[in-house]
Amino acid sequence: MNVVSKKPIIGGIILAVIVGIIFVGAQINPDNPENINVVFHVTLADPALYDDKGLYNDFFILEKGVYEFRFVPNGDSPTTLSIELWIIKAGNEKWRHFSEDFELQGTLVEDELSSWYVWDYLGEKRIIFDESYTMEIVISPNRNLVGPVSIDLIKLR
Repeated sequence: MNVVSKKPIIGGIILAVIVGIIFVGAQINPDNPENINVVFHVTLADPALYDDKGLYNDFFILEKGVYEFRFVPNGDSPTTLSIELWIIKAGNEKWRHFSEDFELQGTLVEDELSSWYVWDYLGEKRIIFDESYTMEIVISPNRNLVGPVSIDLIKLR
């Protein structure tokens, strides 16, 4: 008489369900880094990235939507980071759509064994665009050309 154990079959089904739940959870998790739509990124850590006026600039296209700046600064990052977004129309006509002077703030975090600072830039980080545009971004570290900072512009919706 052939007796087939049902334990391996049930174990396989349970494993498949667990893998399915993990996969679905990763897809719907908004904090999942794979779900972040980065439309612009730069890491400014080298004076050679700036022009002779001490400015960094780049061009990219934005679609209609809501966007947010995110930063990865540290204690050596520029104290003030100025960012302008210029809309460029046909014929090279352009106008400034966004301008902000972000101020670096360090927050002391302490636990029982150690203490450290968490850094972020304060300022208006969200921007809304009502249609698609070609953009020029101009970033000024205000003469701090060696303080490293990473800047992302994320499409939220």
